[in-house]
Amino acid sequence: MIKKTLLLVFIAFASLSMGAQTTITGVVKDAKTGETLPGANIKISRKAVGTNTDFDGKFVLTTTDVPPFTLEISMLGFQTEEVQITKNNQEVTVMLKENETALDEIVVSASRTPERIMESPVTVERMDTRAIKNTSAPSFYDGLENLKGVDINTNSLTFKSVNTRGFATFANTRFMQLVDGMDNSSPALNFAIGNLLGMSELDVKTVELLPGASSALYGANAFNGIMFMTSKSPFDDQGISVSVKGGYTSQEAAGTNEFYDMNIRMAYAFSDKFAAKATLAYLDGTEWFATDYRNNREGTSVDGDYIAGTRETDLNYDGLNIYGDEVSTNINGVAQTLEGLGIIPNGASALIPSVDVSRTGYEERDLMTYEAKSVKFGGSLNYRPFGDDRLEIIWNSKFGVGNTIYQGTNRYNIQDFYLAQHKLEFRGKNFFVRGYVTNEDAGNSYDTRFAAININRAWKDDNTWFGEYVGAYLTGTLGGLNSDQSHALARQTAETGRFEPGTPEFQAAFNRVTSDPDLVTGSKFQDQTKLYHGDVNYNFQDVIDWAEFQVGGSYRRYSLNSNGSIFTDYDGPIDYDEYGVYTQMQKKFLEDDRLKFTASIRYDKAQNFDGNFSPRVSLAYAGGENKNQNFRASFQTGFRNPTTQDQYIGLNAGRAYLVGSAPDNLDRYQTQPLLVSGFGQGILGTATTTVSGRAAYENSFAASSVTAGAPVAANVDLVAPEKVTAYEVGYRGLVNAGSQRITVDLSAYYNSYEDFISGKNVITPFYGTVGDNSLSLAALANGDFTVFQTYTNSAADISSYGASIGLNTKILNGFDLGLNYTYAKFDFDRDSDPDFEPGFNTPEHKVKVQFGKTDLFENFGFNINLRWQDEYLWESTFMDATIEGRTVLDAQINYSVPSIKSIFKLGGANLTGQEYLSAPGVGAIGSQYYLSWTINN
Repeated sequence: MIKKTLLLVFIAFASLSMGAQTTITGVVKDAKTGETLPGANIKISRKAVGTNTDFDGKFVLTTTDVPPFTLEISMLGFQTEEVQITKNNQEVTVMLKENETALDEIVVSASRTPERIMESPVTVERMDTRAIKNTSAPSFYDGLENLKGVDINTNSLTFKSVNTRGFATFANTRFMQLVDGMDNSSPALNFAIGNLLGMSELDVKTVELLPGASSALYGANAFNGIMFMTSKSPFDDQGISVSVKGGYTSQEAAGTNEFYDMNIRMAYAFSDKFAAKATLAYLDGTEWFATDYRNNREGTSVDGDYIAGTRETDLNYDGLNIYGDEVSTNINGVAQTLEGLGIIPNGASALIPSVDVSRTGYEERDLMTYEAKSVKFGGSLNYRPFGDDRLEIIWNSKFGVGNTIYQGTNRYNIQDFYLAQHKLEFRGKNFFVRGYVTNEDAGNSYDTRFAAININRAWKDDNTWFGEYVGAYLTGTLGGLNSDQSHALARQTAETGRFEPGTPEFQAAFNRVTSDPDLVTGSKFQDQTKLYHGDVNYNFQDVIDWAEFQVGGSYRRYSLNSNGSIFTDYDGPIDYDEYGVYTQMQKKFLEDDRLKFTASIRYDKAQNFDGNFSPRVSLAYAGGENKNQNFRASFQTGFRNPTTQDQYIGLNAGRAYLVGSAPDNLDRYQTQPLLVSGFGQGILGTATTTVSGRAAYENSFAASSVTAGAPVAANVDLVAPEKVTAYEVGYRGLVNAGSQRITVDLSAYYNSYEDFISGKNVITPFYGTVGDNSLSLAALANGDFTVFQTYTNSAADISSYGASIGLNTKILNGFDLGLNYTYAKFDFDRDSDPDFEPGFNTPEHKVKVQFGKTDLFENFGFNINLRWQDEYLWESTFMDATIEGRTVLDAQINYSVPSIKSIFKLGGANLTGQEYLSAPGVGAIGSQYYLSWTINN
């Protein structure tokens, strides 16, 4: 009886459901050409019910919603249209109007509210799925380099650093990268590792990039610029998409190597209320080999010039991509020590020249795996309690693990690096509240410089090596050899027992050293730092109608946990936090709201520093009949807090000890035991000593003054937040040139910096007080000192300025032509702060050209990108050098097969094959060729 009752209820329910169904059919066309548009989105307004047009531009939508309701029809590059549905079985024909220009696209990032790019009060660059399909670069992330004013510095195949408006580094802490509202930077490093652990290409909806300071809305570190990567919603973009890409890289040093890049995305809306998605991306390839063996002995490279010399011609040779040869000493000093110990006869030291000699190092290619790998998984659960977009609750998790190469003070083999992010967000039309946590694990990463140094020490310690060198030199000299012959004999003798690459002995030492986190004997670095972050924003647009008001805030906590291998967290994690609040008012004036005034201010406070206010004011005027002549001007300020490393690092980098300047960090850091000269032993009463971080800041000489032979006190202040005041003017509009309509985007800016954060090298004596003109100078004379890199602010007046212009039009019956030029310059009085290196690291002139056609013939398109830039000086703690100018050509052809929802693309990057460097020490960038197959995207 119960079963029959349930069956009757089920039949009745099914009948009601079937009876309530509404079916709409239709076709979507291009309003200009009349051609049907496959792939257009059809959805019920404010709900997740929808479909897409087939390859004939037709659609059928069946829903349980009862008319009347509104359909929204949209497609990238076209204006969204709405159609009122008033009855069942209604047939509709929708004509979509193509956007006049890319400036008609909508952005959110500039003001935290939707607006046309054309009317944005600040410069905005944008990339969407249509641009990704058309890019000639191997990936969408590489394709960002074709945007106006954007620089990408290639650290390795899988680590690209995005920057705008100068002061570029691979550790780019001045530029933020947000993925679905989450800061994608490493919590310990404070910068994003490219897209190694970021977003799958199939899941990218839009990328928006704001060059210049944005602290007024986005807080600390939105300093040089900020990039927003937004993924597709599982409510709006459903189905299974797959991309398979393969090809090879070509480099003179590495040869020809295959690479693979595969992506899959699955999304499904189970109902109006619940949807989910999952993405998986896998990349595997070979990094660019770094094989620059030019001489790089510290203190001899001036203004970006290498010095002459090889291992055969320079006793103290230090090859740029050879490590372990940094270990160097004066062999006459060694002879005097041996003489004092009675190991060589009295007076024999007179036969040993007073010259510096370095140990023989290992090439980087013997210390790196050069395996480029990235595995990324992302998933989200999306819940809409009311069945529409009034409220959406999102749980989003991202996991990534990968191998890459990072160049900082040294070159690091990043291996099995892990990053995970988990976010819970409540979002409505006028608000969002989100919180997320970022976890990382350094995996099996290691420092290649210390790997080489400690492999050398594994087969022969430094004292023994230099002692044997001196003994053999003395034997050769007494045997009648000349100096060159004696040096050759000495090195040959000292090298006895060396572990040669490829031998079992070398591999065993390599495995042991790279798994040891103690830099005295190993090279591994450990890190399990976490970041906790919360954001809130509310827009009063439905409450206050005379202007648009927003308020918001954020909170962040770092928990540094490197077990003492990077930070001074020897006794447990170091926690510190920062927070900020902001408000913005936007008001439109004049007829048709042609004048838009925006004002915002933000207050931020970090645990170790005073608070900062960041105001921004902008005006935008929309002229012309269709508001297509837009002028803008803005004043804004930005700031960035010192990074986790600026504050809490405590690391022996080989050439210097790095010590952060947080007040509670100075006494916590002590160097390893350092050898003291015979004279110094008489002062200290010990053969070794340690030096504290406080001594580096309070009792040191300026390194440049010691090099100049006139030592003076360094007087290093503790680091404080850096500030910038930015002024910008610009124009966006359509210009008629005969029958051609040209899109023009022009901007110019001026930045003035205060308290520019910098690292300064100082020389700290083992004894004496700097300025005593006695013991401290004696310490320098006897070699009783060590070198620190401190973190402070420059007192120099620093400014940067530049301009850019972008022109886009169609020529020759529909071919796309784009041209943009960027000028960047900075001013700095080096005499005012001789120990400061600004590291502008940006070419003065850049030109980028794009030419292509998406429909050269049916379903076939192509695109070509050409980039040129002039030479520039790269300054960093790794090496200063002039980077040569370059011209790079990328191109692709693509063919669509609508019947199987597929796009095939064949392309290549750097097709001329002319290898180039983005910085000294990195691998030369060769050519990359690829073939891809993308389904249902």
